[in-house]
Amino acid sequence: MSSRRDTEAAPAGGGGATSSLAGFEFATAGRIVFGPGTVRRAGELAAGLGRRCCLVTGSEPARAAPLREELDRAGIAQIVLRVRTEPTVELAENLAARAREAGGDLVIGIGGGAVLDTAKAVAALLANPGPLLDYLEVIGSGRRLENYPLPVIAVPTTAGTGSEATRNAVFLSPAHRVKVSLRDHRLIPRIALIDPELAVSLSTALTAATGLDALTQLLEPFVGPRTNPLTDGVCREGLGRAANFLERACRDGSDLEARSGMALAALAGGIALANAGLGAVHGLAGPLGGIFSAPHGAICGRLLPEVMAANVRALETRLPGSPALNRYREAAAILTGDPGARAGDGVNWVRGMVERLGIPPLARCGLTAAAIPEVAEKSKNSSSMKGNPVELTGEELAGILAAAL
Repeated sequence: MSSRRDTEAAPAGGGGATSSLAGFEFATAGRIVFGPGTVRRAGELAAGLGRRCCLVTGSEPARAAPLREELDRAGIAQIVLRVRTEPTVELAENLAARAREAGGDLVIGIGGGAVLDTAKAVAALLANPGPLLDYLEVIGSGRRLENYPLPVIAVPTTAGTGSEATRNAVFLSPAHRVKVSLRDHRLIPRIALIDPELAVSLSTALTAATGLDALTQLLEPFVGPRTNPLTDGVCREGLGRAANFLERACRDGSDLEARSGMALAALAGGIALANAGLGAVHGLAGPLGGIFSAPHGAICGRLLPEVMAANVRALETRLPGSPALNRYREAAAILTGDPGARAGDGVNWVRGMVERLGIPPLARCGLTAAAIPEVAEKSKNSSSMKGNPVELTGEELAGILAAAL
């Protein structure tokens, strides 16, 4: 699936090799099985890990039917755990308790990022003592897992979060009005089974929102301070796919080439964020998701161009020699297909995409001008903020939120 952007968008301004190479760490799923129809291999893959699985699904059981058929054929017993709403800390603990009572030696998650994150948390809690709060960052004790989680097979049905390759699981804490992560490299699924056919029936709105989440998770690691040569390559590939296929997938959900391109972009974003972190978009999205009920991807989509613009302004003003500026130029070249694109062209391209896909402003999600100071202040505690290429002031964070209203 080569593309004009893949072949023409060369690095702009020295985003490639450097004279010295810092140390880095890289981890991803133990095995990635990708391609249309690969769900038919689920039974064979599961049989290599266990015989009794805790199957975590979403609110639409029919979406898991192809997977369940394959598990039945392979003689894999199933304990079904459903995630019907936004996953909370309490929900994850309740599902883990049910799984513990039923027994099981394997966890399979099939669904969107919320389902896959819940599957990873269930696998961790089945193998480790204490409540989930002990292991959560920001609101909890942030303890490291003592034991490896049960093996997890992650089967995404959307192309957005990349949770099939990430080392964290995100949960809402209504009491704290914030979304927080359970984070450990051992949470990375043992197998990522990615079948683009499973996303064909996804609605246009969800395709757009999840696709913008994937785009965000490619851009933020690419410009952040923890970038490394492996994530660079993954991000470049993913950005090209997202540029070529996001709108196509929204226009025609049955376009399997577009679905495959976005599934690969989402996987690339998951791999990148797991190894290079995120930035201010996700730093702000955490408290927003905790205070207001709105799709995570739609929040990210609305924030992304405004964070890009604020970062570029801050870098040009305070850190004009930062390599992140070259990264923004290179990303712009990939997204627009113009090797001479400037950083601002990338901002405009993303802003135009958000408008064409009909992503509502944050005011429609419940954000008010009066709530902006609270969100901006809460965002400063997010671990994602540490991955932003430049430290943004409270005034700049408030300005981003105001621009996205």
